[in-house]
Amino acid sequence: MKKKKSVVVFVILLACVALLGYYTYGILKGTVAKDSDAGIKLGLDLAGGVSITYEVVGDEDPSSEDMSDTIYQLEQRVSAYSTEAEVYQVGTDRITVEIPGVTDANAILEELGNPGTLEFQTADGEVYMTGDHVVDAQAGTNTDSTTGSTYYAVELTLDDEGAEIFAEYTEEYLDDYLPIYYDGECITYPKVNSVISNGQAEITGMDSYEDAEILATQIRSGALKLELSELQSEVVGAKLGSQALRSSIIAAIIGILIIIVFMIAVYRIPGVAASIALLLYTGMVLAVLHLYHITLTLPGIAGIILSIGMAVDANVIIFARIREEIAAGRAVSQSITTGFRKAFSAILDGNVTTLIAAVVLYLRGSGSVRGFASTLAIGIIFSMFSALVLTRWLVRALYGLGCKDKKFYGEKKEREPIRFLSKRFICIGISLAVIAAGFVGMGVFKATQGNILNFSLEFMGGTSTTVTLDDDYSIEYIDENIIPYLEDAIDDTNIQTQKVSGSNEVVFKTRSLDLDEREALVDALENDVGVAEEDISDSQNISSTISSEMRKDAVWAIIIAGICMLIYIWLRFRDIRFAASAVIALGHDVLIVLAFYALTRTNVGTTFIACMLTLVGYSINATIVIFDRIRENLAAEAGNRNVDYELVVNKSITQTLSRSINTSLTTFIMVLMIFILGVSSIREFTGPLMVGVVCGAYSSVFLTGAMWYMMKNRSVKRQQAKALENKKSKKSKK
Repeated sequence: MKKKKSVVVFVILLACVALLGYYTYGILKGTVAKDSDAGIKLGLDLAGGVSITYEVVGDEDPSSEDMSDTIYQLEQRVSAYSTEAEVYQVGTDRITVEIPGVTDANAILEELGNPGTLEFQTADGEVYMTGDHVVDAQAGTNTDSTTGSTYYAVELTLDDEGAEIFAEYTEEYLDDYLPIYYDGECITYPKVNSVISNGQAEITGMDSYEDAEILATQIRSGALKLELSELQSEVVGAKLGSQALRSSIIAAIIGILIIIVFMIAVYRIPGVAASIALLLYTGMVLAVLHLYHITLTLPGIAGIILSIGMAVDANVIIFARIREEIAAGRAVSQSITTGFRKAFSAILDGNVTTLIAAVVLYLRGSGSVRGFASTLAIGIIFSMFSALVLTRWLVRALYGLGCKDKKFYGEKKEREPIRFLSKRFICIGISLAVIAAGFVGMGVFKATQGNILNFSLEFMGGTSTTVTLDDDYSIEYIDENIIPYLEDAIDDTNIQTQKVSGSNEVVFKTRSLDLDEREALVDALENDVGVAEEDISDSQNISSTISSEMRKDAVWAIIIAGICMLIYIWLRFRDIRFAASAVIALGHDVLIVLAFYALTRTNVGTTFIACMLTLVGYSINATIVIFDRIRENLAAEAGNRNVDYELVVNKSITQTLSRSINTSLTTFIMVLMIFILGVSSIREFTGPLMVGVVCGAYSSVFLTGAMWYMMKNRSVKRQQAKALENKKSKKSKK
């Protein structure tokens, strides 16, 4: 790149940094002020929103199944406003909907209050029956009488009038299709195999029992007779308070600055380029979150942290390659070109693998899972652009400006391979011991405390008590001066606080309390806090905000994402052993962090899901980098019948060791800053995340290569034994 062109490129990129910096400052200022127009749209945990409570009309004691179906129906509806909305049951006949970033309840009340429309249509769109005629729909597992194979189905029961209508249309449309629509969307497209005259239909074609259960729930939801009426609506404040948001932003800024200093100190001129690219990357991500009104919550922040780590990781891989080329005696210009080229496959595979997971999580997940997936996907796309385009331009521009001496880039000379595999059984033993300790701890806590993990309100439900205080105190004041008394009274360290905007009312959500504990809570409020008896409302039971359907969505999203990632790894590396090793390492990392949650009794809530998802993305990316180097070194051994696979693996891990350390360190710094400066609820999230970062680095360096080697070695020995047996057989025949 000529000097004049280099100056132009460098000036343009610096101007972009300045403009994005100014724009980003405005976004951050608006975000702190919780202005959804000027800043990023925030979730309930960071900014609050509208809380609407509905009461069932005409049925004082609705069934738990009807209530569950209604909650699921409302969850699907409010997702149009925000993926971070929460729906939960209060008492026996009330449902509360909380939507972040909304301040006008009247605009959405009518739509949310209406049950979904279920329509039975012909293939050409004629509606011949509605959900009013559905009596029941249940998922089931049946056996084919002819083949004996198992299949999943939904058993549909219609009333008498519905049975007559269905008999008429199944006769007319025999061997044709009669689709079912919910809220205008086709949810199943079954074929009519026989005339159904008794009102008992069977819908088949589902891939799993869970799919059948979801379809049955949708059909029941569209057929609900429950009528909802608004009981009350109010604007509620952030669950975490303003300080949590402000401290998280400050921590992120400090973390990025430390990373910039680290990159420049370690990588010199390329570090300068990476730092400028990182600033551009951060600005672009925040701009997209702002422009497209994407709701940001703590899980979303986790996605951004992971994508920043991956952006730094890509640069580290590139710079290590450039240093290797310089050490091999090549010119700096050629080393830059070759370094980017050789780093491309590892960056591509690592980012695409994680992007696959993000897409599946968004399409198949719900709630906070989708929020995490959207921010992660945005971050991945921009991190790849940042590393492969912006950093390349900047390095070339700096080279063109006169930074041509190899001392500005450094050299990475070949070092003797470290014998990592010689310690593989010790490392496996340590991992198994930690995992076993986790399971033992879960068993002990199950026997002594009733739960294997310290599940929060989001998972277990609890008790809600509304209190009118004598002043409009901030969440921070309440957390510091009121919550400790309540924690001592009922022995609950996970009390959630939510303010009702424009009033002195505060909602305290605790674990489920018995009568004695409710009395203890009231006594603490009266005697320790000074609240009058008439200002304390009756406590009510509330259901979990993470519904069973949402949990199933999350589990299946993770399973499908894992399968898709592994198929990609298998196809890219053309060796099932790489995919199998990645699966084992992934399972190892999840179990280690799960053991941490169990043994430390860290609160397991919405952020637990985000932490596990972050771990999956981070761990698989670290593994891909080492696998990419093993693949490259194996290619160099092509034609060699006596490949020393142990040496290849040790050499590959040693060559990528600086990347493993530096990337883990920069990601750890980001999380550590948020842990140090964040409030207690944020520490409950970042603490396990730091364990996950360390665990992901450990498994990538000490376990993944070792597992691939053991499987490969076993395969080679089998081939050798088979060849020897064939040789002996031929000799005996002679």
